[in-house]
Amino acid sequence: YLPATTISAIIHHDRHRIRLKPRFQNMVQFHEHIITELLEDSIGGLVVTSSGLGLHKLISSLFLLHHHSQGCLLVLSATPPQKSSILRNYENDIQSQISGEVSNLPSEITSDLPANQRLALYTSGGIFFITTRILIVDLLTHRLPTTAVAGLVILNAHSLSDTSTEAFIVRILRSTNRSLYVRAFSDRPHSMVSGFAKAERTLKCLFVRKLHLWPRFQVYVSQDLERDPPEVVDIRVPMSTYMIGIQKAVIEVMDACLKEMRKTNKVDVEDLTVENGLFKSFDEIVKRQLDPIWHTLGKRTKQLVSDLKTLRKLLDYLVRYDAVTYLKYLDSLRASESFRSVWIFAESSYKIFEYAKKRVYHFGRTDSGKLGLSKTVSTKKRKLNDNKKDEDQSTSTETRVVLEEVLEEPPKWKVLLDVLMEIQEERDKHALSGEEKDHLGDGDDNGIVLVACKDEYSCMQLEDCITNGSQKVMREEWEKYLLSKVQLQALPKRNAKKAKEPKGFGVLDGVVASAPGKKAEVSSISKQEHDALLAAASEVSKRINKDIVGEDDNQKHVDGGGSVKGKSKGKKKKGSAGEKTNNDVAPEDDAMEGGCLNEVFLRKHNQGLNAESSREMKKLPPVVFYALESDKKILDILKPSTIIAYHPDIAFVREVEMYKAENPSRKAKVYFLFYEDSTEVQKFEASVRRENGAFESLIRQKSLMMIPVDQDGRCLGLDSSNEPQSVIPQNLITRKAGGRREAEKEMQVIVDMREFMSTLPNVLHQKGMRIIPVTLEVGDYILSPLICVERKSISDLFGSFASGRLYHQVEMMSRYYRIPVLLIEFSQDKSFSFQSAGEIGDDVTPNSIISKLSLLVLHFPRLRIIWSRSLHATAEIFASLKSNQDEPDEVKAIRVGVPSEEGVIENDVRAENYNTSAVEMLRRLPGVTDSNYRAIMDGCKSLAELAMLPMERLAELMGGQKAAKMLREFLDAKYPTLL
Repeated sequence: YLPATTISAIIHHDRHRIRLKPRFQNMVQFHEHIITELLEDSIGGLVVTSSGLGLHKLISSLFLLHHHSQGCLLVLSATPPQKSSILRNYENDIQSQISGEVSNLPSEITSDLPANQRLALYTSGGIFFITTRILIVDLLTHRLPTTAVAGLVILNAHSLSDTSTEAFIVRILRSTNRSLYVRAFSDRPHSMVSGFAKAERTLKCLFVRKLHLWPRFQVYVSQDLERDPPEVVDIRVPMSTYMIGIQKAVIEVMDACLKEMRKTNKVDVEDLTVENGLFKSFDEIVKRQLDPIWHTLGKRTKQLVSDLKTLRKLLDYLVRYDAVTYLKYLDSLRASESFRSVWIFAESSYKIFEYAKKRVYHFGRTDSGKLGLSKTVSTKKRKLNDNKKDEDQSTSTETRVVLEEVLEEPPKWKVLLDVLMEIQEERDKHALSGEEKDHLGDGDDNGIVLVACKDEYSCMQLEDCITNGSQKVMREEWEKYLLSKVQLQALPKRNAKKAKEPKGFGVLDGVVASAPGKKAEVSSISKQEHDALLAAASEVSKRINKDIVGEDDNQKHVDGGGSVKGKSKGKKKKGSAGEKTNNDVAPEDDAMEGGCLNEVFLRKHNQGLNAESSREMKKLPPVVFYALESDKKILDILKPSTIIAYHPDIAFVREVEMYKAENPSRKAKVYFLFYEDSTEVQKFEASVRRENGAFESLIRQKSLMMIPVDQDGRCLGLDSSNEPQSVIPQNLITRKAGGRREAEKEMQVIVDMREFMSTLPNVLHQKGMRIIPVTLEVGDYILSPLICVERKSISDLFGSFASGRLYHQVEMMSRYYRIPVLLIEFSQDKSFSFQSAGEIGDDVTPNSIISKLSLLVLHFPRLRIIWSRSLHATAEIFASLKSNQDEPDEVKAIRVGVPSEEGVIENDVRAENYNTSAVEMLRRLPGVTDSNYRAIMDGCKSLAELAMLPMERLAELMGGQKAAKMLREFLDAKYPTLL
């Protein structure tokens, strides 16, 4: 191993022998300190860093220290973005040291490679990314010599547990390879403190003793990142009035749901805060606390857990998406959750829907030149229709149905455009004054502006906004929204029942109650509003169809004086576009007759067109949009001079700090766009506090940890099982043969390859059983020549019943094994029950899981069902089942259920060495029954031989003349023809 005093390495590349400098190129100093600490312990360690501190660069630097003479280095649990980032950084590091093309880069070992090629790669001493499933199978089948492995690098260590496959791999390698090192990494400290002593248990399952903590507030990290920080501009964007109203209403509803959750007395009250509810981990916290008693909870409590997740999304989407997209999402929620959700009936929930709608459009009637949105207008209209249907035309035109477009743009859009123009103006000034080189720093600066958004949708929408203008983007979203209403209306109705009369003014449907003593027809605001939207949508659809027919029609349809391709008629576009605002009163229109919804007055929203045209005249800098959810490290590739954090994220902020620390000569300016007094700010600040709190907890745990002296794995025996041997059996045999222990028979379990996606093989191995991985056609686990087990988790059991797969699996087990077993395995941290006792009915119902299980057992009487409350209980059950059984035969187990070229199933335990297709056909012939088909198969070898048997022989085999006559008449029947 390399000395710990210096970070230098000898790396051989074909004909090159190069000594790296004590510092790698562009490496921050705290990375050097981390590597030094890791090299001090020959068995490795666990490194936990703050998110965004360049973990991929740290790992690629460790790759540079690996030499093929040490053995191969295997990398586990890497996600595709992590893998690509590590490989790209490693290639850049190598190219900076060696001129020319880089060879022998780390590669990936997949299941597509045959076993001999995988063995050649293992023994080559290279660096390989590999999945845990392939590696554990190669270890158990001895395709991988354990001495050929120099070490393991395990990413995302926060997801490990003592039953995970990674722990299984480490245990096997540690038992036979004493010089193996294990280096595990995690950049999610909050996940390392979930549960009891998570960090200590992770160290134990990896057989390492050192925990290395590197938070953002660590001295070396702070010094490196704050030595030459980037220039930061914090812009607080005020939210619109309706956005503030929606946010306040969502928080009120969330607080109401949390109060309901507290009444259950089954959840830790300290965790039930609105601040915690802003994070995804909140769902995990609540679900983890409720899982053991989930079956005892009522439907209301279960729905509250789901509602809190929905409300968190509402807060997130409010500051992330535009008004039309947000309204569309709310409409989908109202359609899908209105009957079962609790939050939708909360006191403040109607404000969410009402304000979201007002951000997009206003609906009402004009009365004497005023836009009315109250229910008194609708009541007046209803009265007019009832009393005077033939009223004067001038009176009827005073009240008209108006659908006024608002199309409120997200406030950040305008700020983003202003920032981009400001950046370009500054660059133009510096270019004129000759200070461009000093301003940009390095001469190779490309002037790229990087805009970081949360997801791909936001990136595409903002790019469209900059290219085509914000109002055009909003209009396109609005038209898509209207067209979706038409498409939904065109869908066939499953239950075309007569609509019930509204019973009053509802919270969500806006029904207007009729006055007592009136014979007026009850009118619904929501019905009229829906019809108005459909009418507007039909206009959009007609215009689109005309655009498809030809450009000539399109030019005739568009009014030359208007700047928007209209859904309304030309006479509705009178006046200057710049003079119209959201609150303008609709002009008189001769086409409107009494507010008929077929002639809906669609009030256009043309605000800001002059500003749009002025922006288009100005030049903008080159902009690249980056989706944070893609997790791609592009700062080192693009090398932007200006970064705009449109959706600020704590991990991305650290990446920007790392980028500037590694490139101190390059100027970098960062703009942060926050909505003022929003949950966006609260969530960002809470994420910093949460991460700091997690590290403080880890520091306390580290100071109190009691690490066993044998945690390095040196006390593991060759059987690689850490189960303590029972003392009682040893005492019992001391009276026999002077205390010599009898040779214990090694238990073997044949496991299907697909089962290594679960953790049960790991637990069986811990119990001292030998695991034999093969591909099985029948069953998941073969315990003996007689016992075959099909394992089902709870979710898999429900899915298998729904698809019918379980019936076929049990049928195959019953055909080839004398003792078919269905293992139903529960999770250890959940209740050992399908459902509460009150939910179990007396009758057989098609949707009940208990009824389905009962029917399955009735159909297959030899089927045995085993109920296991945990993985460890399953291992104990398997050991007891194998106590008086022979060990299974690997060769026979593989061939069970696999037909040969002649269609014969070999090694059938029940001696049914027959073509199963021919047997099924035989059993369907006339006269053949369950009582005589076996005698027929014993008396003739094939269906052809059966057809040639004489009548007497058939009667003898089939047990009677009647059955034999039915079969003979069927076989001798003439084939009907059409001639």
